[in-house]
Amino acid sequence: MIKHRGFPGRLPSTDFQFTIRRANPKGATPLVRRERYADRRTPDRRADTGFVRALYECFGDEPFERGNLDAGRLSWLLGREVLTVSDPFDPTDYEALLVLDVEAARRSFPAAFDDDEEGA
Repeated sequence: MIKHRGFPGRLPSTDFQFTIRRANPKGATPLVRRERYADRRTPDRRADTGFVRALYECFGDEPFERGNLDAGRLSWLLGREVLTVSDPFDPTDYEALLVLDVEAARRSFPAAFDDDEEGA
């Protein structure tokens, strides 16, 4: 399992984790698309925004390995802002390739890109 050095371990000042410390000997927690409803709590939405920002800052629009990124946090974005690259996709593989759909992420989480505006 690749450890993404420089990727934040959690959302600052919260218990919302972004990475895991070690691989599970029984295999990776499966990634499954989770529905985000409009009535989600504000802290959960802030965690999603922070995670999208971290993904963009670390990987941009380049493919990346799942590695030590938290399955729960990825699952909230899977199929919308985070897309699978490999076909067939194995949701339990630490080496599975994913990519951030930057345009979809900008639409869903504009605050994650606020100070990324060029010429502003």
